[in-house]
Amino acid sequence: MSRLRLRPGSPGRAGLDPEELRRLAAGVRESCAGGRPWCAGAAVVAGRGPVVAVEETSGWAVRYGAYDERTGLGVPLPPSRMVPVRTGTLFDLAGLTQLFTAVAVLQQAERGTLDLDGPVADRVPEFAAAGKAGITVRQLLAHTAGLRPGLPLHRARGRAAQLAMVWREPPLSAPGRVRRHSELGALVAQELLERVTGSPLDACLRQGVTRPLGMAATSFGPVPYTQAAATEDQRRPWSPLDRGMLRGTVHDENAHALGGVAGHAGLFSTAADLAVLCRALLGGGAYGTARILAPESVDALLAPPGLGLAVDRPAFMGELAGRGAAGLTGFTGPSLVLDRATDTFLVLLANTVHPRRRPVDHGPRAAAATRLARAVRKAGRPGGGH
Repeated sequence: MSRLRLRPGSPGRAGLDPEELRRLAAGVRESCAGGRPWCAGAAVVAGRGPVVAVEETSGWAVRYGAYDERTGLGVPLPPSRMVPVRTGTLFDLAGLTQLFTAVAVLQQAERGTLDLDGPVADRVPEFAAAGKAGITVRQLLAHTAGLRPGLPLHRARGRAAQLAMVWREPPLSAPGRVRRHSELGALVAQELLERVTGSPLDACLRQGVTRPLGMAATSFGPVPYTQAAATEDQRRPWSPLDRGMLRGTVHDENAHALGGVAGHAGLFSTAADLAVLCRALLGGGAYGTARILAPESVDALLAPPGLGLAVDRPAFMGELAGRGAAGLTGFTGPSLVLDRATDTFLVLLANTVHPRRRPVDHGPRAAAATRLARAVRKAGRPGGGH
């Protein structure tokens, strides 16, 4: 596994089949097309080893001015006001923020300031309420703490009241028995980090992850309006808040209520920046001269059940699943998959909730991951992409 920095290269140099990569890119373009597209716009970066073999943008960062609930369609902007997706377009990462939070927690575990297998309540005594005294830090990150998926924290005023809702909440199941994705675990991990380090989460991630890796485009919002992809025309009754068309400010209601900086949501980034993080993890925690994690910590992230990542979840990993691939998706449309077995990575950022949220559809994500898996397999055959 190479620690070399990412560089553009041909499919052959990456050890990938060019025809499958062409189909991958074409599928992403098609997902942005038509009257009811999967997403308004997308950016995709894929590669193997240190070679970026696909880097493309499609569709629109801003396509609609509003959502028309009578027709069930977005109201398109005049063509002159539509904004195309560019390589520097910032997307709302939503749940992908949890991976960054998990990395920061593992950094503290490496320094000895946290015990992954120790009770969270040792550091955050309030968390012990309502039967949560035995929940460990590792269970928080692995989503096996038994916590419910979420709470309407945006209904409470102030962070103290919002956290009090979490402290009062009993687990739905015994710790360690059920894997149930919960944004509450990431929020508790944020509180844990901030108490241990004495620094806010945004500072922890900047100092420990984005600055060492040179991820200059990655930060919590608000981000420059003109550089961001729009998300939702957020209005009742389909949204709990009335905020209008969002662009450059966090979509998630709870993260918004927490000031835009939250353990489960709030980061914005580009596909190229996320590819760097994927490369660092595939490189055992190192990228170029920077090291953000020890190899043992990367193993904890990527090995089943995964800490901050889903491992071998076929719904969005397509044919990459099943060999130890790990990845994550976010509600606003972003996803990433990295596969240590083939040393490949795929970042697909999309604004699927523009102009309105809808049921999750992993089809285009799974299709892209499948094309990448086939690109590896076909390149290894006689006459393949090597």
